[in-house]
Amino acid sequence: MVVAVILAGGQKNGLDAGRNQPADEAFISIGDRYMIEYVVEALEASPYIGKIIISGPLDRLAEVFRESERLILVPGGETVIDSFRNAFRVAAGSSGDRLLVVTADIPLLSARAVNDFLEACFRQDGDLFYPIISKETNEQKYPGVQRTYVNLKEGLFTGGNLFFLDPAIVERCLPLAEKLVRFRKHPIRLAGLIGWRVLVRYLLGILSLKDAERAVSRMLGVKGVAVISSHPELGIDVDKQSDLDLAEKMLAR
Repeated sequence: MVVAVILAGGQKNGLDAGRNQPADEAFISIGDRYMIEYVVEALEASPYIGKIIISGPLDRLAEVFRESERLILVPGGETVIDSFRNAFRVAAGSSGDRLLVVTADIPLLSARAVNDFLEACFRQDGDLFYPIISKETNEQKYPGVQRTYVNLKEGLFTGGNLFFLDPAIVERCLPLAEKLVRFRKHPIRLAGLIGWRVLVRYLLGILSLKDAERAVSRMLGVKGVAVISSHPELGIDVDKQSDLDLAEKMLAR
């Protein structure tokens, strides 16, 4: 079975404060439910998911969810990496199980999207899997949706908000993951981690998907695999008002 880890410690920043929404992003209301409840429901409906560990504000989580053998609540940390580390300490007790790490801000997530992604991962050899969605796929299902795209040789892609990984790689990858999060808004430092050759190829528009996979694999010391997904829901995180408007429109149906 797969152990799912939900990171629920984020704070809202680009949303309309006038709607009287809470600071904790996972507890933004969409319809008559909190955003995180849609994510938990999708994971619970997947036959591949065993335990679900949620890392976030314990008081709020306990108000909404009842702990069980399957659903475990742990405190969040000061950073997203700290929150993951808290959850991983619990997940590490599930010997042999791989991890699906999911953010709490993708309320359009469905069990089918989870299943299709995991099944694509099961068919391939790798340590770390990451879904990507083409701009064409996004526009076909959600015309006008605003995403940040990376221009690869094969086309424009945006990333998903989940990872599938072998827990054996966690300890050696976390220090570098912390640097990636810390440097994400500092292009020069980030380029130093990724490699200038890769950056130049990207700026010239000749970086391929395989090039990107090799760069990530080399940087982390693992085998990374990008999985092209047909489910835009994996990448539509609610981080601005237009995203919340879309989620409310879709989930009100």
